[in-house]
Amino acid sequence: MCMPLQQQHLDTLQTRNDGTEETVSNNCSGSASVSIAASTVSTLESDLLTLLLRVLGIFSVSRVQREGFEYKCADLRNTANMADRKKAGKKTGKDLDALKRELEIDVHKVPIEELYRRFQVDPDKGLSDKEAKMRLERDGPNALTPPPTTPEWVKFCKNLFGGFALLLWIGAILCFVAYSIQASTFEEPPDDNLYLGCVLAAVVIVTGIFSYYQEAKSSKIMDSFKNMVPQYALVHRDGQKLTVRAEELVVGDVVDVKFGDRIPADLRVIEARAFKVDNSSLTGESEPQSRSCDFTHENPLETRNLAFFSTNAVEGKLIPILIHSN
Repeated sequence: MCMPLQQQHLDTLQTRNDGTEETVSNNCSGSASVSIAASTVSTLESDLLTLLLRVLGIFSVSRVQREGFEYKCADLRNTANMADRKKAGKKTGKDLDALKRELEIDVHKVPIEELYRRFQVDPDKGLSDKEAKMRLERDGPNALTPPPTTPEWVKFCKNLFGGFALLLWIGAILCFVAYSIQASTFEEPPDDNLYLGCVLAAVVIVTGIFSYYQEAKSSKIMDSFKNMVPQYALVHRDGQKLTVRAEELVVGDVVDVKFGDRIPADLRVIEARAFKVDNSSLTGESEPQSRSCDFTHENPLETRNLAFFSTNAVEGKLIPILIHSN
């Protein structure tokens, strides 16, 4: 009986030992799994961190590149603006230089006797008719230079081929091309495209001629307005006072100007009697400016012994000498 009991006890101990070993082995396998999982998580975290750092690096590089590109664009814009300012400054400087050259005159500074000798004129008799004609041929009429006009053939071509007329011409040409294709393909081609092209061409030509006629008629009416009320001036010629058109005045003419007259040219004052002129169209001064024989300022626009073309006399009487024709 003892042997079986001892054997049972040994079996029980062996079973317990086996269970303990199995438990230990199970615990070991569990800890290994945990360690593997932890290493996997740490690997994923490191990979994510590496990816994040790369993304941030790319973003920072692209941001730096973008800022550099914007800086280059701004630099180019500033360079272009500076070039434009320099060009505008040069152009303005040239205009100012030209204006200064125009104002660099001494006819308001020199004594009146020297001015008579310079223009070869007698202040009592004025110029002779022969001398006046010679100076008119040499200097041209006393009038502003008209702006360049467009030739008549250019106006006619614009009316004939400009705007909507060009589309009609294209349609007519396409109709003729289609008819030529049909004529080369069929023995008896239809005439629809030919008739349509001829009608379009006729409409365009008639419309262009009518438009040109209306435009030319309007231009003639506007030109007639310019000469509707011509300007006249009282001038001393050969010791006589003659009324001539302002366009026929020449340098050196002695003229008479009274209140209500329009100054026919640039004048140097010889004699003035309470004379005032309205310079608002020239200098913007609202008050009438008095004129006399005295030299008062270096600037020709400020001195009182000059009166300028296209200003108006509002008071008094003036006897000047013409110093510059237009």
